[in-house]
Amino acid sequence: MNRHASLSRSGRIGGVTSSDDPHTNQAVGDPARGYGSYQPFAHLTTEYSALYRQVMGAFVRAKQEFTVHLRPEDVHLVLPAEGRPPVESVATALERLARWGNLRADPDTGRVTALEDFYRSRYIYQLTREGEAAEEALTAYDEALGRRGELQAVALADIAVQLRALLALAGQPVPDPGVAHLALLALVDRFSGLAENARAFMSSLQRTVDLHDAEVEVFLAYKQRLIEYLERFIEDLVTRGAEIAGLLERLGTPHEGPVGPLLRLAAAREASDTAPDAAAEALTAAEQRWFGRWEGLRAWFLSVPGRSSQAKLLRSAARQAVPQLLGVVQALNERRSGRSDRSADFRELARWFAEAPDDQARHRLWRSAFGLYSARHLTIDQEALDVREADPVPASASWYDAPGVQISPQLRRTGSYERRGRARAVQDRSEAKAYLAELARKQAEQTAAARARLATAGEVRLGDLGELDPAAFRLFLRLLGDALSAWRPGADTVAVTTNDGTMEIRLTRLPGAAAAEIHTLDGVLRGPEHLIEITDLAADRESAGSSR
Repeated sequence: MNRHASLSRSGRIGGVTSSDDPHTNQAVGDPARGYGSYQPFAHLTTEYSALYRQVMGAFVRAKQEFTVHLRPEDVHLVLPAEGRPPVESVATALERLARWGNLRADPDTGRVTALEDFYRSRYIYQLTREGEAAEEALTAYDEALGRRGELQAVALADIAVQLRALLALAGQPVPDPGVAHLALLALVDRFSGLAENARAFMSSLQRTVDLHDAEVEVFLAYKQRLIEYLERFIEDLVTRGAEIAGLLERLGTPHEGPVGPLLRLAAAREASDTAPDAAAEALTAAEQRWFGRWEGLRAWFLSVPGRSSQAKLLRSAARQAVPQLLGVVQALNERRSGRSDRSADFRELARWFAEAPDDQARHRLWRSAFGLYSARHLTIDQEALDVREADPVPASASWYDAPGVQISPQLRRTGSYERRGRARAVQDRSEAKAYLAELARKQAEQTAAARARLATAGEVRLGDLGELDPAAFRLFLRLLGDALSAWRPGADTVAVTTNDGTMEIRLTRLPGAAAAEIHTLDGVLRGPEHLIEITDLAADRESAGSSR
């Protein structure tokens, strides 16, 4: 059933509007309990907010075209043709917007041709002052979210020009208040745009670096132009920033410097239209406002002990972004070429160890992989330790270059060396060893049982795994975490093997499937449905060995 058709069912019944929309009932029934003076924004949090936004957009466009009133059928015609709701849904939406205060409803008596038409409810609608203010606020909100920042090198040149003009005005015996005020306004406007756009650009640049996985092709296509753009702005910021800092130093501070009288002239000109009884307060407020703007401009370009200027921080952030972008490009290229990393090498080596037939083969693999061999532990006395402490040998020195170690002739003749004195009592650790062996056996049995419980005969749905005991559920979470961490953007299937090489899991997406549920003693795990295949590699190897 069409959702807009379901909206039209809550229409007028016997002259009373019934609605299952909680926002409508709350806002209309009792404004104190609902949105109060913000009722024109109530349509944003309802189920049919998209339809309300389209209807209000139609009234905004009509006002721009100098059309005052609209009927329900007029609004219905200007809505987008694709997915257009029926006219009854539009009429119900208009009625609710009128109740929220966005629109004003007036009886439509222009088309009354019979007595029954007079008693039938017909309305024409127009924007209210509250509704128009709400739409202006929403338009400003959308524009602020969609603003793309930029690094304005031209704005730096304009700021330098305005500062030179202010310096020339400050050198005049009697500066023109109008010229000084306009010059300061132009400077503030240009500087505000520069600061806001630079902040927005650096924020969007960081998001680009962090989210490069989402659009790899686009990122690689424009990365070179982006780097050139950053390098050009850094160069302009270094040259122009130094010039601007010098001009600001020459103009000084509001209290000590030639710029102070110009700021007071601008403040006096702004406060000249204030009523006489509030002129003093307005002048003081204007002076404080202009003094604060000038101090903010100085802080943006001039550093002080303990605080770096915003221009310096921006320059540092832009410089750091260049190697970050290059690092991202290198990582993407390595990912594309399938280059193996150290973690992948260690996982492959672990697989070789797991597939080795016996301990002797594992020892040979260890010596071949790491080149580490057994070593004789030589005894050393206090005299040798004192000599080594006086003349330490670095750990990086080879045995060939390091000084020799003095050993006992008895050790050389017999191969053993026993110290004189009472032998140390041997501690009996058989009980502790037995406990550890029993504990290891139980853990191995639990792990084997969990592997056997999770092993599937081919691909099954997540929801078909059934109820899992705590050990099997913990093992399942580890397998699922390994698979999700190895999933690449855009891939539909992932297959990974555990670090010990005992299990393998394969996950496949199922678009549009219902949520899966896995029941455990601790609760229910819910998530998107997938096809899963879990293989017990250890059991397969044991069965293959026994068959041989």
